[in-house]
Amino acid sequence: MLVFSAISGDQFLVWGWRIPFFISIVMVGVGLYIRLGILETPVFRRIVAEQRIERAPALEVVNRQPKQVILAAFARMGEQAPAYVYLAFVFAYGTQVLHTPRDFLLTALITAGLVSFVTIPLAGHLSNRFGRKRIYLIGSVATGVFGFIYFAMLNTMVPAWIFLGVALSFVPHDLMYGPQAALIAECFTPRLRYSGSSIGYQLASVIAGGPAPLIATALLAATGSGYVIAAYIAFCAVVSIIATVLMPDYTNRDISQEHA
Repeated sequence: MLVFSAISGDQFLVWGWRIPFFISIVMVGVGLYIRLGILETPVFRRIVAEQRIERAPALEVVNRQPKQVILAAFARMGEQAPAYVYLAFVFAYGTQVLHTPRDFLLTALITAGLVSFVTIPLAGHLSNRFGRKRIYLIGSVATGVFGFIYFAMLNTMVPAWIFLGVALSFVPHDLMYGPQAALIAECFTPRLRYSGSSIGYQLASVIAGGPAPLIATALLAATGSGYVIAAYIAFCAVVSIIATVLMPDYTNRDISQEHA
């Protein structure tokens, strides 16, 4: 993206972004190759051997564990909404409000990605040791607070502070994202685990991730303040905190048995 931004210049929004977007289809192949090479979990293999596979698991999980599906979606609000603000909306805010070069923001986001390369697995490791819910709640609180710090750093108009704010923007998010897969999946009974966690996960994209840049744009247009967007992020974090508190924590517990 950074390379084609430099090549296309003023034409980036016309055609420059399209080429790396289409090239990213390579990642679909990479993901499929990795997925096909991963063994199924021992729990799932046992369910197959015992012929306890559900014929319509998506319908069954909605019928039997609707609470967990809803809680999983709401637990992701504080992770999803800020991620799309920091990843997508930052370009509108940075170029139009702060008058910061697009390539500068892209470089800062690349740095943020490199930081997440460390912080996501670290958060997952911490959740194994100290509990999924505990780390997830810490990340949710940090997310709610950091939104205000983020816009304060950006509003200084100082390039170094802007770069640092963007580079660190995903650290609170990563404290949630690291333990998230295990926290959500373990809430569901084994034979419904894949469908339940998938539905809850994708619902969050509908109610939180997708609308976030649009909501942020509307809030900025209405108020002219980034701190109102930070308040929106804090609201999403509060929703995540409440949902997470209501979720069970199966850290280091037997998740191979059927449970409600």
